[in-house]
Amino acid sequence: MLNYLWGFMIVIGIIVGVLNGRIDEVSTVSLNSAKEAITLCITMLGVMSLWTGIMQVAKAAGITDAFTKALNPILRLLFPDIPKEHIVNEYIASNMIANILGLGWAATPMGLKAMGELRKLNQGKDTASCDMCTFLIINISSLQLIPVNIIAYRSQYGSVSPTEILGAALVATAISTIAGVLFSTVARKLSRNT
Repeated sequence: MLNYLWGFMIVIGIIVGVLNGRIDEVSTVSLNSAKEAITLCITMLGVMSLWTGIMQVAKAAGITDAFTKALNPILRLLFPDIPKEHIVNEYIASNMIANILGLGWAATPMGLKAMGELRKLNQGKDTASCDMCTFLIINISSLQLIPVNIIAYRSQYGSVSPTEILGAALVATAISTIAGVLFSTVARKLSRNT
């Protein structure tokens, strides 16, 4: 569907450019945008490599294990149906840590593994379990201490102070996470009462 949408917008842009007699500007902007996209990808690749490497060092140093243990009480509260020593706890904790550090791309593999394990615990049913829904909500609404992607975008596009977004991002993601946790808690209780 998205491919059709993009194709439609490109065709409309070209037609409007021809009708307005500004097709040369459309060509110039298209080429400049392609160049800009490649530059942005290279910048983001560098940022992602840096933080993924830091995550690997933290894992090798046992820092992520310590954070996982520290998160265990929160995980028990948010996911009461998951067995205490199950591997999915580690995947969820790693996903949450990566998201908190603003490493959405690094969090994705752990999130996929966590969802796979949650599906196994759900015995492969077609309907998502409360734990699966809770994990998805928390993953999407994630609290972020360092919004790395936004800082990189702001830096790429010439912001004088790319990190000035930190305070606003922290408040916004804290509110979204609190709202997500409240919603999933209420939804879990309602589902048990029905």
